[in-house]
Amino acid sequence: MYSIKRFRFFILLPIVVIIIGTVGMMAIEHRSFLDALYYTIVTIATVGYGDVTPISTAGKIFSIFLILFGIGSFITLLTSIAEWLSQRRQRGLHQHRINMLIGVFFTEVGNQLLHTFTSYDPNVDHVRRDCIITDQWSEKDFSALRKRLSSHHFVVTPSLLDLDMLYRYLKEKGDLLIRQLENPDLVENESYSELLWAAVHLRDELAARPTFYNLPEKDIAHIVVDVQRAYEMLVNEWLDYMLFLKTRYPFLFSLAARTNPFVENPIATIS
Repeated sequence: MYSIKRFRFFILLPIVVIIIGTVGMMAIEHRSFLDALYYTIVTIATVGYGDVTPISTAGKIFSIFLILFGIGSFITLLTSIAEWLSQRRQRGLHQHRINMLIGVFFTEVGNQLLHTFTSYDPNVDHVRRDCIITDQWSEKDFSALRKRLSSHHFVVTPSLLDLDMLYRYLKEKGDLLIRQLENPDLVENESYSELLWAAVHLRDELAARPTFYNLPEKDIAHIVVDVQRAYEMLVNEWLDYMLFLKTRYPFLFSLAARTNPFVENPIATIS
């Protein structure tokens, strides 16, 4: 990948060659600034009109080096620009693939899991209305909601937890979670990878217990922490996912908005 410094160097290189060529022609051939600049440009551009040419031996030798270094610098610049554009396009396609895989997660797992977590949250009514995302939302609205949720305490009430149902659901979706964790593209998305690990860890914690009957309060408190961790991460990724759909796929966004996990009883039917 090109760094900013490297790209600036490739842009600066032909400019330096033009300056050196212009100054050199002025000093060696005693040309005016305009003639020297004109000759340097047409020489490097390989146009070669021939109306301005070096007369002295030193001027001809200087012109040879000007041609070699000038053409080389511009070829390097053009090649670098082409490679940078290609890499930029590849990065765009790569990010798009990641967003699509995240979309699969929310369709298959995330939306239902988030809806379940909200049912455990005694304070969710404080933000429920704020999370009703509509077609009229802009990126500014998403930023405002993210700021609003940053002050929300994602807590769950132990007595509301249905650990058996939660375990059965995560176990059912376990293969998808593991496949996504094994995807090298998704590993590069740190926040989403952390969410996957949090969900898998919660599943493993629940799987390690032979029964959920009469669990010690300390053990329940430990599970609550794991649920709250996954809950908060899931909300943040859900916001990014909804913004992506709103920007790129309005028809998918429409269904996602109608099945919003913050709605108590979401209805996909359009009335």
